[in-house]
Order: sequence, then structure tokens, then C-alpha cells
Amino acid sequence: AEGADKAAGLIAQMAADTQDAIDQIQALANGIYPPLLEAEGLAPAVRALAEMAPAEVRVEADVSDRYPLPVEGAVYFCASEALTNAVKHGEGPITIKLSVRSGELEFTVSDSGPGFDPDTVQRGSGLTNMTDRLDALEGNITIISQPGQATTVTGRLPLTPVEVKA
Repeated sequence: AEGADKAAGLIAQMAADTQDAIDQIQALANGIYPPLLEAEGLAPAVRALAEMAPAEVRVEADVSDRYPLPVEGAVYFCASEALTNAVKHGEGPITIKLSVRSGELEFTVSDSGPGFDPDTVQRGSGLTNMTDRLDALEGNITIISQPGQATTVTGRLPLTPVEVKA
């Protein structure tokens, strides 16, 4: 009985720690511009975000340049939101990739979870926020998932100067 009580206490503490980490990620996703992003750029900021996550997260960053702050911010906050969703609904390991392709800054967040049908699942505020952030900078987001398969969220933003939509 004592061992079961101790295990239950440890599980409860792990659940509380996990919720605290999710809450921290969500706070960042809601617009607190992290100093690390401004000081050192996208890759270091995303790596720090991954280290805070209550799951195994790998970061593959094939970016070295600095990008306009609105672009870096949009990618950072979208990757943060996608990571939050992967931690909540998916399974690890989670991979975040950052790259530049054809004049676009691209991020992907992939998990190994149970998947879902993007056509039938109601979009929550997180997916709506990601779409709105990228749309404002003439970017786009793609969600690839199906029940029983991993989920991949991919966002792309042009690196050419664009007018921010009001």
C-alpha cells in the first residue's frame, strides 16, 4: 500500500509538472516576445522552447541568417503553438525542423501520435492563431494527419519584404 501511495504521488507530481510546462509554452505562444529570439535569432529560441517541453523534442535547424523580426516572431509563435498541440494530443518524439527553401522560411513540427482527420476536427484557437499569423505575412500552413498516423504541421513564410496586412 505504501508503494502504491508513493507511486500515485509521483504520478500526480509528474502530471502537475507537465501541466506547468504546457502552461509556460502556451504563455509564450500567446505573444510574449522572448528576449532570446530578439537577441540570438530563431534557431536558438526554438531550441530553448524545445528544452522546456515536457516531452522529447529534437530540433533540426538549417537556418543561420537573421530574418525580419515579424517573420521570426511568426515562425517562433507558430512552432510554439504546434509544439503545444503535439505535447497535448500527440506522442513523442517530436521533431521541429527549420529551413529555407525557394525563398521561404519553413518550419515543420511532427509527432508520432494517434493523428486526426483535419477535415472533421474543429479548429481550435491554436490552429486559428497560427493560420492568422502566417496569413498576415502572406504565408501559409499545412496540416497533414489522419487517424492512426503521425501529424505534421508545416508553415511557410516568404522572405521577400511584404506589407503586413492590417
